Amino acid sequence: MSNQGNIELLSATLAKAKSEDRAALVAYLPAGFPTVDGAIEAAKSIIAGGADVVEIGLPHSDPVLDGAVIQTADDIALRGGVKIADVLRTVRETFEATGVPILVMTYWNPIDRYGVERFTAELAAAGGAGCILPDLPVQESALWREHAAEHGLATVFVVAPSSRDERLATITAAGSGFVYAASLMGVTGTRESVGNEAQELVRRTRTTTELPVCVGLGVSNAVQAKQVAGFADGVIVGSAFVKLLLDAPDERAGLAAVRALAGELAEGVRRS
Repeated sequence: MSNQGNIELLSATLAKAKSEDRAALVAYLPAGFPTVDGAIEAAKSIIAGGADVVEIGLPHSDPVLDGAVIQTADDIALRGGVKIADVLRTVRETFEATGVPILVMTYWNPIDRYGVERFTAELAAAGGAGCILPDLPVQESALWREHAAEHGLATVFVVAPSSRDERLATITAAGSGFVYAASLMGVTGTRESVGNEAQELVRRTRTTTELPVCVGLGVSNAVQAKQVAGFADGVIVGSAFVKLLLDAPDERAGLAAVRALAGELAEGVRRS
């Protein structure tokens, strides 16, 4: 019997949030930042504050989809020598301490080098719920999806406002767990118009799938979380947590800060 991952736990967690008339709060942190142990403590603090799901980033030397804050954290982690084994330990220890679904967010190259079968087996054994794969083309994902399904892991693909409708349908048909809708807040136009763009992306995505749609939008406070919770199944927050850890005078202060922000965001995603 192969080790089974926690895709069912992920689905149940997202369904529970929906039954409580709220969006799920999904937090992102890179493994190995500020240290491997520090990242585990930060993840536990964010969960204690109210996060429903955590994404652990596998630091990459060229994180093309990430902004400056996460690139800085990735750089610190990489200089600290973070390895895939450390990412898997981060998943395992965070899951064992909290029972919350933990995903890995990673570019494809490190998994390809490590070995798909090996990575999926080890992620499932660590209690992982799945992977978010922002740069793996759906048409090249069959091997990954086969092993992920065998091990009870979600395959979360990323859609963007630039994705055409037929492309959206192809992506969502291949994915599982949830759909990651990526939209940038405050890069083009006003925040309101970008919010509308994200809302439109969620609407278009929902016409193609029953999967929950979670939005990564540059959300950094409870007001923005409430705005996104008004139209999405989950609100993904990453840079805001990482920035607090980067700016903290010491580890204890950083942990207190991320826990407090998670609490504020957890209030924000409650729609009433």
